[in-house]
Amino acid sequence: MKPRARAGRTLVVGVDTGGTFTDFVAFRGGRARAFKVLSTPLAPERAVLEGLRRLEVRRGDRVRHGSTLATNTLLERKGARVVLVTTAGFEDLLEIGRQERPDLYALAPRRLEPLVPRSRRIGARERRGPRGERWQALTGAEARRVARAVKRARPQAVAVGLLHAYADPAHERRLAASLRGLRVPITLSSFLCPEYREYERLGTTVLNAYLAPRVSRYLRGLARGTPAALDIVMSHGGSARVSEAAREPVRQLLSGPAAGLAAARRVARSCGFEQALTLDVGGTSTDCAFIPGELPRRRAREVAGFPVLLPLLDVHTVGAGGGSIARLDATGLLRVGPESAGATPGPACYGYGGPATVTDALVVLGRIPGDAFAGGTLPIDRAASERAIGRLAREIRARDARAAAEGVIRLAEAHIEAALRTVSIERGHDPRGAALVAFGGAGGLHACPVAEALGLGTVLAPPDAGMLCALGAVVGGMRRERSRSVLLEARNTARLESAWRAQERDVVRAFPSDDRDRVRVERWAEVRYAGQSHELSIPGRGDLIERFHREHERCFGFASRKRTVEVVTVEARGSLPGERPGRPRPGRASAGSSTMVLVRDAGRWARARVWEREALAAGFMTRGPAVVVESGSTLWIPVSWRARLHPSGTLVLTRARP
Repeated sequence: MKPRARAGRTLVVGVDTGGTFTDFVAFRGGRARAFKVLSTPLAPERAVLEGLRRLEVRRGDRVRHGSTLATNTLLERKGARVVLVTTAGFEDLLEIGRQERPDLYALAPRRLEPLVPRSRRIGARERRGPRGERWQALTGAEARRVARAVKRARPQAVAVGLLHAYADPAHERRLAASLRGLRVPITLSSFLCPEYREYERLGTTVLNAYLAPRVSRYLRGLARGTPAALDIVMSHGGSARVSEAAREPVRQLLSGPAAGLAAARRVARSCGFEQALTLDVGGTSTDCAFIPGELPRRRAREVAGFPVLLPLLDVHTVGAGGGSIARLDATGLLRVGPESAGATPGPACYGYGGPATVTDALVVLGRIPGDAFAGGTLPIDRAASERAIGRLAREIRARDARAAAEGVIRLAEAHIEAALRTVSIERGHDPRGAALVAFGGAGGLHACPVAEALGLGTVLAPPDAGMLCALGAVVGGMRRERSRSVLLEARNTARLESAWRAQERDVVRAFPSDDRDRVRVERWAEVRYAGQSHELSIPGRGDLIERFHREHERCFGFASRKRTVEVVTVEARGSLPGERPGRPRPGRASAGSSTMVLVRDAGRWARARVWEREALAAGFMTRGPAVVVESGSTLWIPVSWRARLHPSGTLVLTRARP
């Protein structure tokens, strides 16, 4: 077993790359440090390496990194030239999909263009049955023919997805052996997601191949640029080593938001809340989720319109961040987002000639006091915000810049409220007993008005809220997950047990050898009534059938106990705990000093106290209107709210009774 570095000397760093800022949280022993640097979207590794150099990381230190590169590569369509190999006759599956209209009421709906055009899809003459039966063998001559056709297509990456390969991967492995001489990344569906549903499995395989070259170059460049051990946050909230993350970049599509969700649950539990809504407002977008106790997960969903048949934390994203551009659209209506000013040129208040944004509206209304962002590294040009919002006011014929700014904020908060309703009420959860955990650079600026609209009575504002996703990268721990479709009756316990044990062996082997004895493994299953089209995720312990009946009744209002219960997929989830960095408790001295500023509240100007977060002492309490500022984030407390400092360091905001 390898010797472990002493905790007091090891530096543990969490990194979160956003569209505007790259956040760093570092712990060495009991000491913590957090800061931001401006992101470098054209070369995102530059901002990461700059922050690591500032921290002077060394060999033996650990860096855990949440990245948006996979998501941005997909959104910007900057992925690889992919060639797809599939079973002959199924080359058009990417277009056929589920035959669903993307817009129900559009007279001429437009579908997303597939990531692989028809000219680069190659059919292999082979066929397996749904139980792995060999209906048509893949011959050596056919494998060589396919390899020649792939080579002529000049691929940068290859996706191999054969019909029913989840039941028997032999044909896919044979094709991979014939393609190895091309020296490009090869993604096999039977390795990445050995589950049934051909369209989703094929789409996920193509997506992984599309992302692999660019993401792997980025990750390996980072690993070469730092002497520290580098782990990458995955979409399930845990982290993986660079080699695995580079091989399966599709698992990073929700990397940053997933890290924030893990940290937000920790915040909620430390304040006594099992249920929580999360609100992460960054520079480009807003990420929302509902935590019913455990972290919310989905096995199949769409990301940017493409299917992903892999476990992901259930995070909903809308284009309503601090950098979202406010403008007049072609119909004469005010629009906010989804376009963002990003880091360059950024909002108008950055002083680089940027457009009017949500951040500028907050500056005009006084919710953002002071003269700089990011701990004083980025000056605020208030006059530029006034000019930009003033131009917008003239375009929309508002009374003045203040009225236009209020309209921008109301519209942005309406988008945020709708997103929170999507993850809670629309999915059958009653959010009224939950707390709203507000983080990101601007989460605290919108939390109280949005909570009021949803009927929530509590908002939690954690310390270093602007860096919570980076903190989540540290506390999330390592995770590995392995699954396989089995299509068995739930009463067939012997075969289910055998299938689970095989997945458990695979998931434990996926961890570094010196950590395997500490891996905690959970069993899960995707279960349905025979004949149904969709499944429910059920823990694999105890009476699986009765658990499924109860969950089906909770979700849909009924259970059919006389119907056959079918297990579609078995899954093993392995985990290692993350770091548990301490945080110094608030002092016992004074309550801290404050200044006064004018802030627009409920349609009129009010004098609000401005508190420095770092100066707040144990027992601190205040009433709105007030603003709490710290490096990386700002908290707005309206007149009808009050705040107290929890022993964990979180500010607990409660709404005054009407």
